[in-house]
Amino acid sequence: MRHSSFARSALAVGLGALPALAFPAPGLWWWAWLALVPWLLLIRAAPGPRRAGLDGWCGGTGFMLAVHHWLLPSLHVFLLLLSVLLGLLWLPWGRLVHAMLGGTPSARRAAAALVVIPSGWLLVELVRSWQGLGGPWGLLGAAQWQVPAALRLASVGGVWLVSLLVVAVNTGVVLLLALPPLRRTALVGLTGCALVVGLAWWGAAPPSASGTVRIAVVQPGVYDGVARRFDRAEELTRALAGQRLDLVVWGESSVGADLGARPDLAARLTALARAVHAPLLVNVDARRSDRPGIFKSAILVGPEGPTGERYDKTRLVPFGEYVPARAVLGWVTSVGKAAGEDRRRGAGPVVLSLPDAAGPAGPGLRIGPLICFETAFPDMSRWLARDGADVLVAQSSTSTFQDSWAPAQHASLGALRAAETGRPTVHATLTGISAAFGPDGRRVGPVLGTGASASAVYSLPLATGRTPYDRVGAWPLYGALLVVAAVCVAAFRERLRTPGRGPRGPRARTSRGSAARPGH
Repeated sequence: MRHSSFARSALAVGLGALPALAFPAPGLWWWAWLALVPWLLLIRAAPGPRRAGLDGWCGGTGFMLAVHHWLLPSLHVFLLLLSVLLGLLWLPWGRLVHAMLGGTPSARRAAAALVVIPSGWLLVELVRSWQGLGGPWGLLGAAQWQVPAALRLASVGGVWLVSLLVVAVNTGVVLLLALPPLRRTALVGLTGCALVVGLAWWGAAPPSASGTVRIAVVQPGVYDGVARRFDRAEELTRALAGQRLDLVVWGESSVGADLGARPDLAARLTALARAVHAPLLVNVDARRSDRPGIFKSAILVGPEGPTGERYDKTRLVPFGEYVPARAVLGWVTSVGKAAGEDRRRGAGPVVLSLPDAAGPAGPGLRIGPLICFETAFPDMSRWLARDGADVLVAQSSTSTFQDSWAPAQHASLGALRAAETGRPTVHATLTGISAAFGPDGRRVGPVLGTGASASAVYSLPLATGRTPYDRVGAWPLYGALLVVAAVCVAAFRERLRTPGRGPRGPRARTSRGSAARPGH
Protein backbone atom coordinates (compact mmCIF):
# COMPACT_ATOMS: atom_id res chain seq x y z
CA MET A 1 0.00 0.00 0.00
CA ARG A 2 2.81 2.38 0.92
CA HIS A 3 4.66 1.48 -2.28
CA SER A 4 1.53 2.20 -4.31
CA SER A 5 1.10 5.59 -2.62
CA PHE A 6 4.72 6.51 -3.35
CA ALA A 7 4.37 5.51 -7.00
CA ARG A 8 1.23 7.62 -7.32
CA SER A 9 3.00 10.61 -5.78
CA ALA A 10 5.92 10.19 -8.19
CA LEU A 11 3.44 10.02 -11.07
CA ALA A 12 1.79 13.23 -9.87
CA VAL A 13 5.18 14.98 -9.81
CA GLY A 14 5.81 13.92 -13.41
CA LEU A 15 2.35 14.93 -14.62
CA GLY A 16 2.62 18.30 -12.91
CA ALA A 17 5.87 18.96 -14.78
CA LEU A 18 4.28 18.49 -18.23
CA PRO A 19 3.07 22.11 -18.71
CA ALA A 20 6.70 23.33 -18.60
CA LEU A 21 7.12 22.10 -22.18
CA ALA A 22 4.77 24.85 -23.36
CA PHE A 23 7.24 27.57 -22.32
CA PRO A 24 10.39 28.56 -24.18
CA ALA A 25 12.81 27.11 -25.06
CA PRO A 26 10.73 24.06 -26.13
CA GLY A 27 8.00 26.59 -26.93
CA LEU A 28 5.22 24.06 -27.57
CA TRP A 29 2.58 26.74 -26.91
CA TRP A 30 -0.31 24.54 -28.10
CA TRP A 31 0.60 21.93 -25.48
CA ALA A 32 -0.53 24.27 -22.68
CA TRP A 33 -4.16 23.75 -23.77
CA LEU A 34 -3.84 20.00 -23.03
CA ALA A 35 -0.96 19.71 -20.58
CA LEU A 36 -3.08 19.74 -17.41
CA VAL A 37 -5.42 16.97 -18.59
CA PRO A 38 -3.37 13.97 -17.28
CA TRP A 39 -2.86 15.67 -13.93
CA LEU A 40 -6.56 16.55 -13.66
CA LEU A 41 -7.57 12.98 -14.51
CA LEU A 42 -5.27 11.65 -11.78
CA ILE A 43 -6.77 14.00 -9.18
CA ARG A 44 -10.30 13.15 -10.30
CA ALA A 45 -9.61 9.44 -9.75
CA ALA A 46 -8.25 9.97 -6.23
CA PRO A 47 -10.01 7.78 -3.63
CA GLY A 48 -10.73 10.79 -1.43
CA PRO A 49 -10.07 14.50 -0.87
CA ARG A 50 -6.94 13.87 1.20
CA ARG A 51 -5.29 11.90 -1.62
CA ALA A 52 -6.51 14.50 -4.14
CA GLY A 53 -4.83 17.24 -2.11
CA LEU A 54 -1.61 15.22 -2.03
CA ASP A 55 -1.81 14.75 -5.81
CA GLY A 56 -2.18 18.53 -6.12
CA TRP A 57 0.81 19.13 -3.86
CA CYS A 58 3.03 16.64 -5.69
CA GLY A 59 1.97 17.96 -9.09
CA GLY A 60 2.61 21.55 -8.01
CA THR A 61 6.07 20.52 -6.81
CA GLY A 62 6.78 18.96 -10.20
CA PHE A 63 5.54 22.07 -12.00
CA MET A 64 7.72 24.42 -9.96
CA LEU A 65 10.77 22.17 -10.38
CA ALA A 66 10.29 21.94 -14.14
CA VAL A 67 9.66 25.65 -14.71
CA HIS A 68 12.62 26.70 -12.53
CA HIS A 69 15.00 23.81 -13.22
CA TRP A 70 17.58 26.19 -14.69
CA LEU A 71 18.12 27.61 -11.18
CA LEU A 72 19.64 24.31 -10.05
CA PRO A 73 23.30 25.40 -10.57
CA SER A 74 22.66 28.43 -8.34
CA LEU A 75 20.40 27.01 -5.63
CA HIS A 76 21.37 23.31 -5.70
CA VAL A 77 19.30 21.25 -3.25
CA PHE A 78 17.60 24.40 -1.98
CA LEU A 79 15.61 24.48 -5.23
CA LEU A 80 13.97 21.18 -4.28
CA LEU A 81 13.02 22.55 -0.88
CA LEU A 82 11.55 25.70 -2.42
CA SER A 83 9.59 23.67 -4.97
CA VAL A 84 8.12 21.44 -2.28
CA LEU A 85 7.08 24.47 -0.23
CA LEU A 86 5.57 26.31 -3.19
CA GLY A 87 3.92 23.10 -4.35
CA LEU A 88 1.80 23.27 -1.19
CA LEU A 89 -0.19 26.03 -2.88
CA TRP A 90 -1.72 23.38 -5.17
CA LEU A 91 -2.91 21.19 -2.27
CA PRO A 92 -6.25 23.02 -1.85
CA TRP A 93 -6.54 23.21 -5.62
CA GLY A 94 -6.30 19.41 -5.79
CA ARG A 95 -9.11 19.08 -3.27
CA LEU A 96 -11.14 21.61 -5.25
CA VAL A 97 -10.65 19.63 -8.48
CA HIS A 98 -11.75 16.42 -6.75
CA ALA A 99 -14.82 18.12 -5.30
CA MET A 100 -15.88 19.37 -8.74
CA LEU A 101 -14.93 16.41 -10.96
CA GLY A 102 -14.78 13.40 -8.62
CA GLY A 103 -17.34 10.62 -8.82
CA THR A 104 -20.24 11.23 -11.20
CA PRO A 105 -20.85 14.98 -11.22
CA SER A 106 -24.17 16.41 -12.35
CA ALA A 107 -24.37 18.63 -15.42
CA ARG A 108 -24.70 21.61 -13.11
CA ARG A 109 -21.55 20.71 -11.17
CA ALA A 110 -19.66 20.01 -14.40
CA ALA A 111 -20.63 23.42 -15.77
CA ALA A 112 -19.51 25.05 -12.53
CA ALA A 113 -16.19 23.17 -12.75
CA LEU A 114 -15.37 25.02 -15.97
CA VAL A 115 -15.29 28.23 -13.93
CA VAL A 116 -14.31 27.05 -10.45
CA ILE A 117 -11.21 25.01 -11.35
CA PRO A 118 -9.62 27.80 -13.46
CA SER A 119 -10.46 30.31 -10.70
CA GLY A 120 -8.69 28.14 -8.14
CA TRP A 121 -5.64 27.88 -10.39
CA LEU A 122 -5.61 31.64 -10.83
CA LEU A 123 -5.52 32.19 -7.07
CA VAL A 124 -2.53 29.87 -6.84
CA GLU A 125 -0.78 31.98 -9.48
CA LEU A 126 -1.71 35.13 -7.56
CA VAL A 127 -0.24 33.92 -4.26
CA ARG A 128 3.00 32.63 -5.76
CA SER A 129 3.40 35.90 -7.68
CA TRP A 130 4.30 37.66 -4.45
CA GLN A 131 7.91 38.76 -4.75
CA GLY A 132 8.87 37.09 -1.47
CA LEU A 133 7.85 33.72 -2.95
CA GLY A 134 9.90 34.21 -6.10
CA GLY A 135 7.56 36.27 -8.27
CA PRO A 136 5.27 35.38 -11.18
CA TRP A 137 7.71 33.40 -13.30
CA GLY A 138 6.02 30.63 -15.26
CA LEU A 139 2.40 31.83 -15.19
CA LEU A 140 0.57 29.40 -17.45
CA GLY A 141 -0.78 32.14 -19.71
CA ALA A 142 2.76 33.37 -20.40
CA ALA A 143 3.35 30.30 -22.57
CA GLN A 144 1.05 31.93 -25.18
CA TRP A 145 3.35 34.90 -25.80
CA GLN A 146 3.59 34.29 -29.55
CA VAL A 147 -0.12 33.64 -30.21
CA PRO A 148 -1.87 36.79 -31.56
CA ALA A 149 -5.28 35.81 -30.15
CA ALA A 150 -3.77 35.27 -26.70
CA LEU A 151 -1.98 38.62 -26.86
CA ARG A 152 -5.32 40.27 -27.62
CA LEU A 153 -6.76 38.51 -24.57
CA ALA A 154 -3.86 39.88 -22.51
CA SER A 155 -4.77 43.39 -23.59
CA VAL A 156 -8.24 42.81 -22.08
CA GLY A 157 -7.44 40.98 -18.84
CA GLY A 158 -3.68 40.62 -18.67
CA VAL A 159 -1.84 37.32 -18.57
CA TRP A 160 -4.39 36.34 -15.89
CA LEU A 161 -7.21 36.08 -18.43
CA VAL A 162 -5.04 33.92 -20.68
CA SER A 163 -4.25 31.55 -17.79
CA LEU A 164 -7.95 31.37 -16.93
CA LEU A 165 -8.91 30.35 -20.47
CA VAL A 166 -6.09 27.81 -20.74
CA VAL A 167 -7.17 26.01 -17.56
CA ALA A 168 -10.83 26.18 -18.58
CA VAL A 169 -10.06 24.43 -21.88
CA ASN A 170 -8.07 21.73 -20.06
CA THR A 171 -11.05 21.19 -17.74
CA GLY A 172 -13.41 20.92 -20.70
CA VAL A 173 -11.20 18.30 -22.32
CA VAL A 174 -11.27 16.26 -19.08
CA LEU A 175 -15.08 16.32 -19.14
CA LEU A 176 -15.04 15.15 -22.76
CA LEU A 177 -12.68 12.27 -22.06
CA ALA A 178 -13.77 11.04 -18.64
CA LEU A 179 -17.49 11.77 -18.50
CA PRO A 180 -19.25 10.91 -21.79
CA PRO A 181 -22.76 11.79 -20.46
CA LEU A 182 -21.51 15.35 -19.90
CA ARG A 183 -20.01 15.91 -23.32
CA ARG A 184 -22.69 18.40 -24.22
CA THR A 185 -21.83 20.46 -21.15
CA ALA A 186 -18.15 20.26 -22.08
CA LEU A 187 -18.80 21.34 -25.66
CA VAL A 188 -20.90 24.28 -24.51
CA GLY A 189 -18.09 25.32 -22.16
CA LEU A 190 -15.41 25.02 -24.83
CA THR A 191 -17.59 26.99 -27.22
CA GLY A 192 -17.90 29.66 -24.56
CA CYS A 193 -14.10 29.85 -24.30
CA ALA A 194 -13.87 30.31 -28.06
CA LEU A 195 -16.50 33.08 -27.87
CA VAL A 196 -14.47 34.90 -25.22
CA VAL A 197 -11.44 34.84 -27.51
CA GLY A 198 -13.56 36.03 -30.43
CA LEU A 199 -15.09 38.87 -28.43
CA ALA A 200 -11.64 39.99 -27.28
CA TRP A 201 -10.36 39.93 -30.85
CA TRP A 202 -13.35 41.90 -32.12
CA GLY A 203 -13.87 44.29 -29.22
CA ALA A 204 -10.32 45.15 -28.18
CA ALA A 205 -8.87 46.91 -31.19
CA PRO A 206 -5.07 47.20 -31.31
CA PRO A 207 -3.65 50.56 -30.18
CA SER A 208 -3.61 53.35 -32.75
CA ALA A 209 -0.17 54.19 -34.12
CA SER A 210 1.17 57.68 -33.42
CA GLY A 211 4.68 57.87 -34.80
CA THR A 212 7.87 55.86 -34.58
CA VAL A 213 10.76 55.53 -32.19
CA ARG A 214 14.19 54.18 -33.11
CA ILE A 215 15.96 52.36 -30.30
CA ALA A 216 19.27 50.52 -30.52
CA VAL A 217 20.16 47.57 -28.30
CA VAL A 218 23.81 46.84 -27.57
CA GLN A 219 24.58 43.24 -26.59
CA PRO A 220 28.32 42.76 -25.98
CA GLY A 221 28.10 39.00 -25.37
CA VAL A 222 30.03 36.78 -22.98
CA TYR A 223 33.30 38.33 -21.79
CA ASP A 224 35.54 37.66 -18.82
CA GLY A 225 35.58 40.79 -16.72
CA VAL A 226 33.43 43.91 -16.58
CA ALA A 227 36.13 46.06 -18.21
CA ARG A 228 36.39 43.93 -21.36
CA ARG A 229 32.62 43.80 -21.65
CA PHE A 230 32.43 47.59 -21.31
CA ASP A 231 35.04 48.00 -24.05
CA ARG A 232 33.05 45.76 -26.41
CA ALA A 233 29.80 47.61 -25.67
CA GLU A 234 31.60 50.90 -26.32
CA GLU A 235 32.87 49.59 -29.67
CA LEU A 236 29.39 48.42 -30.73
CA THR A 237 27.81 51.70 -29.68
CA ARG A 238 30.29 53.86 -31.58
CA ALA A 239 29.44 51.92 -34.74
CA LEU A 240 25.82 53.15 -34.46
CA ALA A 241 26.75 56.73 -35.38
CA GLY A 242 24.56 58.19 -38.12
CA GLN A 243 21.58 55.86 -37.47
CA ARG A 244 19.18 58.65 -36.31
CA LEU A 245 18.47 57.08 -32.95
CA ASP A 246 16.23 58.16 -30.08
CA LEU A 247 17.90 55.93 -27.50
CA VAL A 248 20.68 53.36 -27.07
CA VAL A 249 20.11 50.69 -24.42
CA TRP A 250 22.75 48.60 -22.67
CA GLY A 251 21.88 45.51 -20.63
CA GLU A 252 21.71 44.88 -16.91
CA SER A 253 24.95 45.35 -14.93
CA SER A 254 26.64 46.77 -18.03
CA VAL A 255 28.61 49.26 -15.89
CA GLY A 256 30.40 47.91 -12.83
CA ALA A 257 31.15 51.15 -10.95
CA ASP A 258 29.18 54.15 -9.74
CA LEU A 259 29.52 56.97 -12.26
CA GLY A 260 29.92 59.51 -9.45
CA ALA A 261 32.97 57.64 -8.22
CA ARG A 262 34.35 56.99 -11.71
CA PRO A 263 34.27 60.23 -13.75
CA ASP A 264 36.39 58.51 -16.41
CA LEU A 265 33.55 56.06 -17.16
CA ALA A 266 31.02 58.88 -17.16
CA ALA A 267 33.19 60.78 -19.66
CA ARG A 268 33.43 57.76 -21.98
CA LEU A 269 29.67 57.29 -21.92
CA THR A 270 29.08 61.00 -22.55
CA ALA A 271 31.41 60.86 -25.56
CA LEU A 272 29.40 57.91 -26.92
CA ALA A 273 26.13 59.82 -26.54
CA ARG A 274 27.64 62.69 -28.54
CA ALA A 275 28.93 60.33 -31.20
CA VAL A 276 25.54 58.69 -31.84
CA HIS A 277 23.50 61.87 -31.15
CA ALA A 278 21.27 59.98 -28.71
CA PRO A 279 21.15 59.35 -24.98
CA LEU A 280 22.35 56.07 -23.51
CA LEU A 281 20.44 54.07 -20.93
CA VAL A 282 23.06 52.07 -19.05
CA ASN A 283 22.73 49.88 -15.98
CA VAL A 284 25.04 50.33 -13.00
CA ASP A 285 25.44 47.51 -10.49
CA ALA A 286 27.68 48.96 -7.81
CA ARG A 287 27.98 50.56 -4.40
CA ARG A 288 26.70 54.12 -4.65
CA SER A 289 28.99 56.99 -3.83
CA ASP A 290 26.21 59.21 -2.43
CA ARG A 291 24.55 56.72 -0.05
CA PRO A 292 25.35 53.37 1.59
CA GLY A 293 24.70 50.03 -0.06
CA ILE A 294 24.78 48.37 -3.48
CA PHE A 295 22.09 49.41 -5.94
CA LYS A 296 21.18 48.20 -9.40
CA SER A 297 20.20 51.29 -11.37
CA ALA A 298 19.10 52.36 -14.85
CA ILE A 299 20.86 55.66 -15.57
CA LEU A 300 20.44 58.06 -18.49
CA VAL A 301 23.58 59.59 -19.99
CA GLY A 302 23.17 62.36 -22.57
CA PRO A 303 25.57 64.38 -24.72
CA GLU A 304 26.16 66.66 -21.72
CA GLY A 305 26.76 63.83 -19.27
CA PRO A 306 24.51 61.96 -16.83
CA THR A 307 21.12 63.67 -16.91
CA GLY A 308 20.23 62.95 -13.29
CA GLU A 309 17.39 60.66 -14.39
CA ARG A 310 17.74 57.24 -12.80
CA TYR A 311 15.70 54.28 -11.61
CA ASP A 312 16.86 52.06 -8.76
CA LYS A 313 15.58 48.51 -9.00
CA THR A 314 12.59 47.96 -6.74
CA ARG A 315 11.87 44.23 -6.85
CA LEU A 316 14.94 42.21 -6.17
CA VAL A 317 15.50 38.55 -7.05
CA PRO A 318 15.26 36.38 -3.92
CA PHE A 319 18.62 34.72 -3.19
CA GLY A 320 20.12 36.17 -6.39
CA GLU A 321 20.15 39.78 -5.13
CA TYR A 322 19.20 39.37 -1.50
CA VAL A 323 18.69 36.52 0.93
CA PRO A 324 15.30 36.56 2.69
CA ALA A 325 15.66 36.29 6.46
CA ARG A 326 19.44 36.20 6.07
CA ALA A 327 19.92 35.46 9.78
CA VAL A 328 18.07 32.15 9.25
CA LEU A 329 18.77 31.33 5.60
CA GLY A 330 22.23 32.80 5.19
CA TRP A 331 23.67 29.29 5.00
CA VAL A 332 22.45 28.99 1.38
CA THR A 333 25.39 31.17 0.30
CA SER A 334 27.69 28.27 1.18
CA VAL A 335 25.89 25.74 -1.05
CA GLY A 336 24.89 27.90 -4.00
CA LYS A 337 25.45 31.22 -5.75
CA ALA A 338 23.20 33.27 -3.48
CA ALA A 339 23.98 36.96 -2.92
CA GLY A 340 26.83 37.52 -0.48
CA GLU A 341 25.47 41.00 0.32
CA ASP A 342 21.90 42.23 -0.08
CA ARG A 343 21.21 44.81 -2.77
CA ARG A 344 19.23 47.88 -1.69
CA ARG A 345 15.73 48.54 -3.03
CA GLY A 346 14.65 51.63 -4.88
CA ALA A 347 11.67 53.74 -3.85
CA GLY A 348 9.42 52.55 -6.67
CA PRO A 349 8.86 52.64 -10.45
CA VAL A 350 10.04 55.80 -12.23
CA VAL A 351 9.32 57.17 -15.71
CA LEU A 352 12.37 58.78 -17.32
CA SER A 353 12.23 61.69 -19.76
CA LEU A 354 14.74 61.60 -22.60
CA PRO A 355 16.75 64.63 -23.71
CA ASP A 356 16.52 65.66 -27.35
CA ALA A 357 17.99 63.19 -29.84
CA ALA A 358 18.41 62.84 -33.59
CA GLY A 359 15.71 60.16 -33.90
CA PRO A 360 12.17 60.48 -35.28
CA ALA A 361 10.34 60.50 -31.93
CA GLY A 362 11.41 64.06 -31.18
CA PRO A 363 11.62 65.71 -27.74
CA GLY A 364 9.51 64.62 -24.81
CA LEU A 365 9.74 60.84 -25.22
CA ARG A 366 9.22 59.07 -21.90
CA ILE A 367 10.45 55.56 -21.11
CA GLY A 368 9.52 53.12 -18.37
CA PRO A 369 12.59 51.17 -17.22
CA LEU A 370 12.36 47.64 -15.81
CA ILE A 371 15.33 45.66 -14.57
CA CYS A 372 15.74 41.89 -14.80
CA PHE A 373 12.78 39.84 -13.58
CA GLU A 374 10.65 42.94 -12.99
CA THR A 375 9.32 42.23 -16.49
CA ALA A 376 7.54 39.22 -14.98
CA PHE A 377 5.29 41.50 -12.89
CA PRO A 378 2.28 42.76 -14.88
CA ASP A 379 1.47 45.46 -12.32
CA MET A 380 4.82 47.21 -12.75
CA SER A 381 4.52 47.74 -16.50
CA ARG A 382 0.89 48.82 -16.04
CA TRP A 383 1.98 51.40 -13.46
CA LEU A 384 4.60 52.78 -15.87
CA ALA A 385 2.10 53.00 -18.73
CA ARG A 386 -0.46 54.74 -16.53
CA ASP A 387 2.21 57.22 -15.45
CA GLY A 388 2.90 58.24 -19.03
CA ALA A 389 5.61 55.93 -20.37
CA ASP A 390 5.65 55.81 -24.19
CA VAL A 391 8.03 52.83 -24.32
CA LEU A 392 8.88 50.08 -21.85
CA VAL A 393 12.60 49.29 -21.68
CA ALA A 394 13.83 46.16 -19.90
CA GLN A 395 17.50 45.66 -19.02
CA SER A 396 18.45 42.09 -18.27
CA SER A 397 21.34 39.68 -17.85
CA THR A 398 20.86 35.91 -17.80
CA SER A 399 24.52 35.06 -18.43
CA THR A 400 24.57 32.80 -15.36
CA PHE A 401 21.97 30.65 -17.11
CA GLN A 402 23.31 31.10 -20.63
CA ASP A 403 22.70 27.58 -21.91
CA SER A 404 19.32 27.05 -20.26
CA TRP A 405 15.70 27.91 -21.05
CA ALA A 406 15.94 31.10 -18.98
CA PRO A 407 17.04 33.60 -21.70
CA ALA A 408 14.22 32.63 -24.05
CA GLN A 409 11.62 32.62 -21.28
CA HIS A 410 12.79 36.01 -20.05
CA ALA A 411 12.67 37.61 -23.50
CA SER A 412 9.17 36.26 -24.15
CA LEU A 413 7.77 38.22 -21.21
CA GLY A 414 8.25 41.43 -23.18
CA ALA A 415 5.51 40.38 -25.60
CA LEU A 416 2.96 40.08 -22.79
CA ARG A 417 3.91 43.35 -21.14
CA ALA A 418 3.63 45.13 -24.51
CA ALA A 419 0.21 43.62 -25.26
CA GLU A 420 -1.14 44.34 -21.78
CA THR A 421 -0.16 48.02 -21.83
CA GLY A 422 -0.30 48.85 -25.53
CA ARG A 423 3.27 50.16 -25.31
CA PRO A 424 6.22 48.95 -27.41
CA THR A 425 8.74 47.04 -25.32
CA VAL A 426 12.48 46.59 -25.74
CA HIS A 427 14.30 43.74 -23.98
CA ALA A 428 18.04 44.45 -23.87
CA THR A 429 20.50 41.94 -22.42
CA LEU A 430 24.23 41.56 -21.98
CA THR A 431 24.48 38.07 -23.47
CA GLY A 432 21.10 37.36 -25.11
CA ILE A 433 18.31 36.98 -25.84
CA SER A 434 17.55 40.59 -26.86
CA ALA A 435 14.34 41.42 -28.74
CA ALA A 436 11.67 44.08 -29.26
CA PHE A 437 7.88 43.98 -29.45
CA GLY A 438 5.28 46.33 -30.87
CA PRO A 439 2.29 47.73 -28.95
CA ASP A 440 0.25 44.65 -29.88
CA GLY A 441 2.89 42.29 -28.45
CA ARG A 442 4.15 41.00 -31.78
CA ARG A 443 7.89 40.76 -32.27
CA VAL A 444 9.54 43.51 -34.33
CA GLY A 445 12.94 43.29 -35.99
CA PRO A 446 15.80 40.85 -35.38
CA VAL A 447 16.48 38.72 -32.32
CA LEU A 448 19.99 38.72 -30.83
CA GLY A 449 20.60 35.19 -29.59
CA THR A 450 22.85 33.96 -26.81
CA GLY A 451 25.76 33.52 -29.21
CA ALA A 452 25.65 37.08 -30.57
CA SER A 453 27.97 39.97 -29.79
CA ALA A 454 26.21 42.66 -31.79
CA SER A 455 23.82 45.57 -31.86
CA ALA A 456 20.38 45.95 -33.43
CA VAL A 457 18.24 48.96 -34.28
CA TYR A 458 14.47 48.68 -33.85
CA SER A 459 11.95 51.01 -35.46
CA LEU A 460 8.97 50.64 -33.16
CA PRO A 461 5.50 52.12 -33.64
CA LEU A 462 4.36 54.34 -30.80
CA ALA A 463 0.74 54.06 -29.73
CA THR A 464 -1.93 56.24 -28.19
CA GLY A 465 -4.85 55.26 -26.02
CA ARG A 466 -5.09 52.67 -23.27
CA THR A 467 -5.90 48.98 -23.33
CA PRO A 468 -8.80 47.58 -21.28
CA TYR A 469 -6.27 45.92 -18.96
CA ASP A 470 -4.46 49.22 -18.51
CA ARG A 471 -7.73 50.95 -17.60
CA VAL A 472 -9.37 48.31 -15.42
CA GLY A 473 -6.50 46.19 -14.13
CA ALA A 474 -6.43 42.54 -13.09
CA TRP A 475 -10.19 42.02 -13.04
CA PRO A 476 -9.93 38.22 -13.70
CA LEU A 477 -8.24 37.90 -10.30
CA TYR A 478 -11.12 39.67 -8.57
CA GLY A 479 -13.58 37.44 -10.39
CA ALA A 480 -11.65 34.34 -9.36
CA LEU A 481 -11.67 35.47 -5.73
CA LEU A 482 -15.45 35.88 -5.83
CA VAL A 483 -15.95 32.47 -7.45
CA VAL A 484 -13.78 30.61 -4.95
CA ALA A 485 -15.32 32.52 -2.05
CA ALA A 486 -18.81 31.54 -3.26
CA VAL A 487 -17.75 27.88 -3.47
CA CYS A 488 -16.37 27.99 0.08
CA VAL A 489 -19.58 29.57 1.41
CA ALA A 490 -21.71 26.99 -0.40
CA ALA A 491 -19.60 24.13 0.96
CA PHE A 492 -19.88 25.49 4.48
CA ARG A 493 -23.66 25.83 4.25
CA GLU A 494 -23.94 22.31 2.85
CA ARG A 495 -21.86 21.00 5.73
CA LEU A 496 -24.22 22.63 8.21
CA ARG A 497 -27.28 21.10 6.52
CA THR A 498 -25.86 17.57 6.25
CA PRO A 499 -27.21 15.28 9.03
CA GLY A 500 -24.55 14.05 11.42
CA ARG A 501 -22.22 16.96 10.69
CA GLY A 502 -23.16 18.99 13.75
CA PRO A 503 -21.16 19.06 16.98
CA ARG A 504 -20.90 15.77 18.74
CA GLY A 505 -22.03 15.47 22.35
CA PRO A 506 -20.07 13.60 25.02
CA ARG A 507 -20.00 9.86 24.66
CA ALA A 508 -22.11 7.87 27.13
CA ARG A 509 -20.28 6.19 29.97
CA THR A 510 -20.96 2.75 31.49
CA SER A 511 -21.19 2.10 35.18
CA ARG A 512 -17.59 0.97 35.06
CA GLY A 513 -16.51 4.39 33.69
CA SER A 514 -15.54 3.12 30.23
CA ALA A 515 -17.02 4.43 26.98
CA ALA A 516 -20.13 2.57 26.00
CA ARG A 517 -19.98 0.45 22.87
CA PRO A 518 -22.98 -0.51 20.71
CA GLY A 519 -24.37 -3.86 21.66
CA HIS A 520 -22.74 -3.91 25.10
